[in-house]
Amino acid sequence: MVGYITLGVSDVSKSGNFYEQLFAMLGAKRVFDETSCIAWAKDENSVIFTILTPENGQPATAGNGTMIALQAESELQVDSLHKKALDLGASDGGAPGLRAGGYYCAYIRDFDGNKINFHFNPKK
Repeated sequence: MVGYITLGVSDVSKSGNFYEQLFAMLGAKRVFDETSCIAWAKDENSVIFTILTPENGQPATAGNGTMIALQAESELQVDSLHKKALDLGASDGGAPGLRAGGYYCAYIRDFDGNKINFHFNPKK
């Protein structure tokens, strides 16, 4: 159902390095790379994650109530992604732990305030 996700960022190079390291841990690779836009995907059938500078020339802002959830393969991977994001300069949005519905999650905010969730469903 979801084809791609796009987040506006203020510095594509800085954010590109940040997401590149996280997506490498999730097995995704760059599928598009230009000065104002970078995209990653696991394969040709997966959802594409894109960052770009806003087309209208206005500053990038985080959506109020918007969150992107990235699926991890284990609780350990959630922990590792959260730690790596913080080490790269993200702010903590919620330490790893069990949440509603039995999901094991962690939350961060990237350099532009975009809320990112790393989650694993141990029931699957």
